Amino acid sequence: MDVNFIIVIFLISFIGGMVGIGGSIIKYPMLLYLPPLFGLVAFSAHEVSGISAVQVFFAIIGGVWAYRKSGYLNKTLILYMGISILIGSFLGGFGSKMMSEGTINVVYGVLAALAAAMMFAPKKGIDDIPIDHLTFNKWLAATLALVIGIGSGIVGAAGAFLLVPVMLVVLKIPTRMTIASSLAITLISSIGSTLGKITAGQVAIIPAIIMVIASLIASPLGAKMGQKMNTKILQVILALLILATAIKIWVDIL
Repeated sequence: MDVNFIIVIFLISFIGGMVGIGGSIIKYPMLLYLPPLFGLVAFSAHEVSGISAVQVFFAIIGGVWAYRKSGYLNKTLILYMGISILIGSFLGGFGSKMMSEGTINVVYGVLAALAAAMMFAPKKGIDDIPIDHLTFNKWLAATLALVIGIGSGIVGAAGAFLLVPVMLVVLKIPTRMTIASSLAITLISSIGSTLGKITAGQVAIIPAIIMVIASLIASPLGAKMGQKMNTKILQVILALLILATAIKIWVDIL
């Protein structure tokens, strides 16, 4: 495996860790476009989504473990949204083998555009809701999770980039509970999308292993740098990355 390729993979993981919520919505386009930019082997959209799915699964485990005793894991929310997103992500991951690369890129472009738009949606007042008196529309939550699961399964993501703003803006879940519960839900989602991608034969084993190792080493380093940066600057960086990659995808498609 080319050393330059490993360096690019570590760079991708570092940036992903720095911006936090970016996850696969950032790593998908970077895996698609950065290696060829450095004269390295280019991955197909199917391979990129497969590698992303495996990496996300391992990356999320640590986050869920950190929140296990926090009291912010809402079991009802996780149950309703987790089951739905598991079904959706498996269907999306497995079904993507019947899609062309162009179609997968279109799905990413739509998801990225939605994520960029929701980054700026108002989220005032949700943290004033008492956690022990929290209520939400269970079937709306399940339906939204199913749709998010299908879309994120296609591109090999766990869906946190859409799940978090949906939980905050639509379901009105307090921020800390959203962060903790969304990690558990996206872990379930990543199981479905990973199994779907493996079943569809879209996982390049060696690059996927390198991506997992890189995420375990470089992502925490990026996260430490991100913690020292102003949160508004990080949000702007993330929004611009998502917007830029979405534009790039749509330009290539059109």
